[in-house]
Amino acid sequence: MIDKILFITLSNIGDVILTLPALDCLKANFPQAKVTVMAGPRTAEIFKDNSALEKLIVYDKHIKLREKIRLFYELKREGFDLVADLRNSLFGVFIPARYKISPFLFIPKNIKHMKERHLFKIKQLISKIAEKDTGHVPGVSLSIRAEDEGYVSVLLKTNNINSGDNIVVVSPGGRSHIKRWHKERFVQLINRLIDEFSAKVVLIGDKDDLPTAQYITENSEYPILNLSAMTNLLQLGALLKKADLIITNDSATLHLSSYLNRKIIAVFGSTDERKYCPWSDNWAIVKKEIFCRPCREAQCKSGALECMRLVKVEDVLVQVRNMLVTSGQLPVTSVKKDFKRILIARTDRIGDVILSTPVIKAMRQAYPHAYIAMLVSPYTKDIVEGNPYLDEVLVLDKDVRHKSWLGFLKFSFLLRRKRFDLAIILHPASRVHLLAFSAGIRRRIGYDYKLGFLLTDRLRHTKQLGQRHEAEYNLDLLKILGIEAKDKNLFIPLKEAAEKWAEDLFKRQGIKPSDKLLVIHPGASCVSKIWPAERFAETTDKLAEKYGFKILVIAGPRDIAVAEKVAANIRYPLINLAGKTSVAQLASLLKRCRLFISNDSGPVHIACAVGTPVISIFGRAQKGLSPMRWGPLGLKSKFLHKPAGCIECLAHNCVKEFACLKAITVADVLHAAEEILS
Repeated sequence: MIDKILFITLSNIGDVILTLPALDCLKANFPQAKVTVMAGPRTAEIFKDNSALEKLIVYDKHIKLREKIRLFYELKREGFDLVADLRNSLFGVFIPARYKISPFLFIPKNIKHMKERHLFKIKQLISKIAEKDTGHVPGVSLSIRAEDEGYVSVLLKTNNINSGDNIVVVSPGGRSHIKRWHKERFVQLINRLIDEFSAKVVLIGDKDDLPTAQYITENSEYPILNLSAMTNLLQLGALLKKADLIITNDSATLHLSSYLNRKIIAVFGSTDERKYCPWSDNWAIVKKEIFCRPCREAQCKSGALECMRLVKVEDVLVQVRNMLVTSGQLPVTSVKKDFKRILIARTDRIGDVILSTPVIKAMRQAYPHAYIAMLVSPYTKDIVEGNPYLDEVLVLDKDVRHKSWLGFLKFSFLLRRKRFDLAIILHPASRVHLLAFSAGIRRRIGYDYKLGFLLTDRLRHTKQLGQRHEAEYNLDLLKILGIEAKDKNLFIPLKEAAEKWAEDLFKRQGIKPSDKLLVIHPGASCVSKIWPAERFAETTDKLAEKYGFKILVIAGPRDIAVAEKVAANIRYPLINLAGKTSVAQLASLLKRCRLFISNDSGPVHIACAVGTPVISIFGRAQKGLSPMRWGPLGLKSKFLHKPAGCIECLAHNCVKEFACLKAITVADVLHAAEEILS
């Protein structure tokens, strides 16, 4: 018969909460026993006024030896039948009791979480006493009183937060700085929570978290309720019970929320989520699998805290949407292997890289914690730099820096140091296949073409047949991993500097927000793709006359002469930006336009990515260059293509003066424009 139990718990608040299920287990198996809890000063309030406990002993490990000895004899006189010392202290060793946790107890390696390790110790102890473990009843060890709940209700009501509101509690603090996500990211996250979910955000923390909470409150675009240092632990528990979602670092809030079985999203940096992750019914963690984590170090050796810096607002928002919208179900399923460090490679042209962006999002959804980098050429860096689903952009300069064998080897060593375990090579290129192989990337997926034998997983290369769109060919590679992407929309990030450039340009040129803008792009990568300049000019004049467009001309540096020839033949005022825009600036420009007319080229796909309607003009009849493979993907976009009866396309060596391009008339383009604009 077990009549008296001594339960010795830990020092830190989070660690103590991790022991509460073990205390619940003891109470469930020995309901008649009188339980004495021995806890530290910081954690005593967890057990204060708990009717399920007989006594609370507040133990300060810094007291003098004489007082420790006196406490030992007091405990000895109690005559405990069972001592459960989860602190592994001398009290647990020397206080006499029939049943105690052995200090030499072996815990199986597969039991990693601290809550489960504590429970294992208790269950091993119970197995020596009772015939059957009756489990444990959650919540017994934490007594949240009616006055605690009333206090919290008044706080919320005073600040116009009601029970029907979408309440999100955010805990930005942590005992150690290495556990804290950046406060600037918390500001951005809270703004997005309010924008997207109309959330009522409540900040919590202790007095040490007040500077962080004040910064977040002052820099948020919306009013938020700051309750930092305004609640004790039991009142905090009452608040967490009212929340629809808790977002926290690895902290005591995480474990208190877990014990109360709340929805939790936890940001992890250097600490080990296998030991300290949430343990409620519905939770998610956000982390980045850089190779040095979990480091378990009090100080970051690099000083950069990359594990925290790399966690983006979008990473957290993905999990928020899963929690609040899709009940925790990820949109991409059937992923069998948990890759930690992923490289996506696409080193060809602008349009090709933009058509690869659905792959980036699909991989992030499938592997939310992975470190995902993308390998691109220098002139396409702007397309993916700032993409919220990427952690790094690597640049392969095959024409200058990495052209020689020495440059190639240096880049290969760089990739090897990054320890990628998966490479997805979207465009077959001998140099990239060789790089992935020499960098020791264990799994290499791509198309069986141009040293394709260096890949571990290959798809037959049939792109030249043009049977599907290039975006579909890219996503086909993911099926090898069991991934079916749901979102196939193109994406290009809009840079703050580029947005300001566009605004300043419009101010200088007297363009108002209400003005309708027409952008034309008369250039292309090959002369066999360029529609006649006089037709571009005539089409532009007629559209400006009919719809009142203001006209902008764009082109790359190599096509400045083509653009100037078209501009010289346009009768209406225009702004000639040929050779004057970066990729990022072009995206910001096209976003503001009503219609974009272009030859088959990269800017077509930029316009689609920012939602601008496109008319794309195609010439050559080769299947691999057809609209079926390279046509615009925008909802209102159109392409124009007419066969010229050629038996074989000679591309830029055409002997028919590009009859395929001349077959497309000004009337054809005007008709397409009318369908879009109507």
